[in-house]
Amino acid sequence: MGLLGRNTGGFMDEIRCDEQDYLIWQWRPKGADLNRSSRATAIRWGSSLHVREGSVAVFFYQQEDGVLQEYIEGPANAILETSNLPVIASVVGAAYDGGTPFQAEIFFINMAQIVQVQFGVPFFDVYDPRFMDFGVPTAVRGVLTFRISDFKKFIQLHRLQEFTLEHFKRQVKEAIIRYVKKAVANIPFDCNIPLVQIERRIDEVSDAVLVDVRRRLSDDFGVEVSGLDISSIEVDKSSEGYKQLKAVTLDIQTQTTQAQAQVSIRNLEDQQRINAQNLEETLRIQREETQYAQRKQTQSANFPAFQLETQANVGIAGAEALGQMGASASMGGGGGDGMNPGAMMAGLAMGGAIGQNMAGVMGGMMSNVQNSAIGQTPPPVPAVAYNVAVNGQATGPYDLATLRQMAAYGGFERDSLVWKTGMPTWEKAGAIQELQGVFETGSPSAPDGMPPVPPAL
Repeated sequence: MGLLGRNTGGFMDEIRCDEQDYLIWQWRPKGADLNRSSRATAIRWGSSLHVREGSVAVFFYQQEDGVLQEYIEGPANAILETSNLPVIASVVGAAYDGGTPFQAEIFFINMAQIVQVQFGVPFFDVYDPRFMDFGVPTAVRGVLTFRISDFKKFIQLHRLQEFTLEHFKRQVKEAIIRYVKKAVANIPFDCNIPLVQIERRIDEVSDAVLVDVRRRLSDDFGVEVSGLDISSIEVDKSSEGYKQLKAVTLDIQTQTTQAQAQVSIRNLEDQQRINAQNLEETLRIQREETQYAQRKQTQSANFPAFQLETQANVGIAGAEALGQMGASASMGGGGGDGMNPGAMMAGLAMGGAIGQNMAGVMGGMMSNVQNSAIGQTPPPVPAVAYNVAVNGQATGPYDLATLRQMAAYGGFERDSLVWKTGMPTWEKAGAIQELQGVFETGSPSAPDGMPPVPPAL
């Protein structure tokens, strides 16, 4: 014996909801009298069920030990059988075989229905966090938009047998007034919005209130808030609290404006001073660069004379240095007391050689000046020059002619240490093939009747 007697025992019901605008709607069999019989909740096995997309049909079956529930989500078109109502079918049992009706209440919940509730929060005191002594009466008006997204949670929070949309809206409206009132009162603290500016910042207030209201309505009513639009925030400007707050705020704004103006003036003065200093420094640099360029231009135009002057100064400085070196050597060189004739002669010889060198250089310079005047500048003659170690110090460099004169006066010997560019170390002059000719020449001619210089003791 099966539980699914089809079309036996009487007329089969067609369970459907054809309402266009509803949130919760309870189905009744045709011809049922809600106040006279239980036919209002008598459902037969085999009856057809039609659930539109976006809706859900909820079956409530009263048991002695509680209420059983079944859910069929749309879209669905089915015959009521154990396959789609397994809980109720298992409880009903074989006594309802053959189409005998069972008692159940059926509700349709519209999951796609958008519900809007207008609300108005009457005047309540709101405080600016900076001035807690002044409460300003404030009113809020707006529209709340929500829908049912979790029907199971919604059913747990509400008794559908006693549900009416108007009663539900009234509950939501009362709750939204409490939530908005609390949220707006905290806006100046939470969002740092001055109370005197709250009317002009409705969008920020709406966004901040929406976060709190969405969470509360989901927890308390099982609905999903899709929008909270605050249409107006009204501040009672005739209240004493507003007047006092406005006066204090205006004073602070005036002081702030003055302070900002002073800061701006100081910044402008500092900037002007810095610009003036920068301009002065820029002009100084430009003036020095112009003078330098003019000097260089003059030197370039008179380059031969400038070159002669520079080289002459260098030669004089070198001669003075050698003279001081020779004097030092003559006074105490060699570790003895008194004058050192040999060192003095060497210093005089080197000084004379340098003088001749300078003369040659100056003569060459003058020749270069003349040649440059006519546009003919001969290439320089390559010269060999050696540095000579005298009393532990490097002197020179000297060309071969100068070394020959120094050798003639005894200031340059074969044991003298010499070095020139390209040599790795200092070497004795007698060991260098290039200097052999310096020592082979005779002594310079002496005046008539002068005996030869005796050898040093």
